[in-house]
Amino acid sequence: MSESKIEKSDLVAGYNQARQLARSHYENFPVVSFLIPKKFRNDISVIYWFARTADDFADEGNYSSSIRVEKLQTFEDRFKSLLRANPATELESALRYTIITRKLNPEYFFNLLKAFKQDVIKTRYTDFNEVMDYCSNSANPVGRILLELFNVRNQRAFYYSDKICTALQITNFIQDTSIDLNKGRIYYPLDEMKKFGVDEKMFEMNEISHNLKKLIEFSVNRVQILYDEGKSLLEFLSGRFKYEIAWTIRGGEEILNKIRGSDFDVFTRRPVLTKTDYLKLFIKSFISL
Repeated sequence: MSESKIEKSDLVAGYNQARQLARSHYENFPVVSFLIPKKFRNDISVIYWFARTADDFADEGNYSSSIRVEKLQTFEDRFKSLLRANPATELESALRYTIITRKLNPEYFFNLLKAFKQDVIKTRYTDFNEVMDYCSNSANPVGRILLELFNVRNQRAFYYSDKICTALQITNFIQDTSIDLNKGRIYYPLDEMKKFGVDEKMFEMNEISHNLKKLIEFSVNRVQILYDEGKSLLEFLSGRFKYEIAWTIRGGEEILNKIRGSDFDVFTRRPVLTKTDYLKLFIKSFISL
């Protein structure tokens, strides 16, 4: 792919738009924190724009499933076009430039789009293998893109990154149990719901019960195992990026701690991290590495 068609003015404008978007959205963890070296912040911001835009299409208002899938397909067609050196907007020019210069694998972006489409059409999961398969597209590509961005292309690093990203995704599922239900989605596997005597009506009551508590506790414990194994990723990282990832891992684990602290009641109050939590986790990340 040639860079000749990418104008410098388009890049500056595109990256500026991406940075503004990243700053305007709140997530569990900072999108572009000060731990990320300045030279990568434009790249991360425009990658965030890509994922944020697709996510918005998947959850857009009261549009029908068919319209949302159509919007995602159009977005995917635009992505294919920009890869063929035909960016239509300044943001697309910036994303293309990042993919070219950082030598990122476009397949990971297509995987993300596959997951967003799946969110529109699939709202129940038969077993945990189906959930893991979803995470392989919805979460794991993000970690791999970041590793490639920092020129970490070790297969073992990818393996551990997948564990962490899947853990973060499932942590978010548990954290957002009520929010996802309002969107018509339940990510707890149906066979495990049956095992713990949980049916959908229990979720709809929006309150914790003995059976739900046991299901959530089981889910939390399993996610912790993923974090524990995935922490070996840090051995492959260095510099501020290593601290950024350590901070993110601790953030995910702290959400689990809050869920445990509420006796697994994710209905009365959504577990979130406060500014104080972020600061404490930041300090712990530095001390422990």
